[in-house]
This record gives sequence, structure tokens and C-alpha cells, in this order.
Amino acid sequence: MNKSTIGFLTTLIAMATLGASMNAFGFLGLGGTSWKEEVLLHDGGKIVVKRSQTYGGRHEIGQSPPVKEHTIRFELPGTGKKIEWTSEYGEDLGRTSFNLLALHVLAGTPYLVAEPNLCLSYNKYGRPNPPYVIFKHDGTAWQRLKISELPLEFKTINLIVNNGREEDIAKAAEKLGYVPATDVAKINSSLTQAQYSSIVREALPAERIIEMCGDMVLYRGHWIMRDSEPAKWRIDRLLDQKK
Repeated sequence: MNKSTIGFLTTLIAMATLGASMNAFGFLGLGGTSWKEEVLLHDGGKIVVKRSQTYGGRHEIGQSPPVKEHTIRFELPGTGKKIEWTSEYGEDLGRTSFNLLALHVLAGTPYLVAEPNLCLSYNKYGRPNPPYVIFKHDGTAWQRLKISELPLEFKTINLIVNNGREEDIAKAAEKLGYVPATDVAKINSSLTQAQYSSIVREALPAERIIEMCGDMVLYRGHWIMRDSEPAKWRIDRLLDQKK
């Protein structure tokens, strides 16, 4: 067998291996990723969901682009009904609006627990405390709820909090084609903040919230610290120069 034939076969094997990896997780870093994970529900039941995300939006030169849009798809237990939720791109944020934390189901109704994606999103969505944004599917569309409206049966953060954990996710999904619930918990175990250990119901101390994210307002298309006159002056000057 000559060298060119060996090289050709080596390339075919590499392509086949890459293809298997792509089927399990998606092509890492080229436009987007997708994976499946097992979700442990509050009653002990389990469902496998599919999650996918694209990359893009504003970022510094030399840095990787942030998540631009994120989607979760799943089949409602016992009904066969397919449900989808998407965290869309926020033009004023330069990235997707939310990070997913938990999915729970009660009496055939799905609920999602998300967190605002960084400080601009946190301010945009009303500076919630605890820092969650809650959604309930009413059979037709997703509606936002207050934390007090989230059923008390729901206690766990049961989705992978994907803060750049794509390689960990791909490795955990190798055997079964999805990330088992035990590995979901293992991946999340490195997050020590209380709001990631379980669903927090009580408000965090005000000083903790300020440390996390300063109070900001949207002024003429730009996010600035509340009552920041120097920032307003700079924005006004910039906009005047563009006229």
C-alpha cells in the first residue's frame, strides 16, 4: 500500500470520527453547538431534552463570540406534545438574553427557570431578586411568572448551567448520546453560588445584588449607571457627531 493510499484512508477515518462526534454534540465552535441531556424532575421522573445554541454578537477583538441564541426542545411527559423555548438575541445586549437553569413539570404544565445573561440583561428584566426569570407554558405560549408563582415542589437546578462547559458536555455525552442526570449534577457542582445549588426563594441581600450588578438604565440606546451625568454627556456628544 503506497503512502498516498495510506494518507487517504487516514483522512477517511478522521472524517468518520469527526462525524460521530458531530452527531453526538454538534460541531464545536463553528456557528453553533447542540446536545442532549437528561433532566431529573421533582417527582423522580426523567426526560431527555435537546439544547442548541449559536454564537455571535458583540465581543472584543481576539475573544470568542458570546452565545447569540439558545433553544431547548422537549416532549411533554405523558402527552407527546413537543415544546420549545428560545432565548433570543438582544440587540441592546449584544448577546442572548438568558441562561437556562431548570426545567420542571407539574400536572402537565412545564416551567422554566432562567437567569438574566450578565448585568445588562439583569437590568433590562427588572433586577429580579432572587436573580431568576421564571416562565410557564400555558398550552399556547410561554408566560413570565413571579418567583412566588413557581410551585414549591420545584427545588433543584437540573439543567446544565452552560458557562463555557461545551467540552465537559461533549465528554459526558459520549457513551449514551446524551448527558445523564448524574453528570448534569456533576458538571454543575463547580458552581458554588447559592442560586445554582438549588432554587432560592428568598431575596439575596441588597449589597450582594449591587456587587453582582450595578443599577443601570437604558439611555438613548445605551446602558449606563443610573443618574450618571458624565455618561449621558458622552452619549449625547457621540450621537451629535453622527448626525
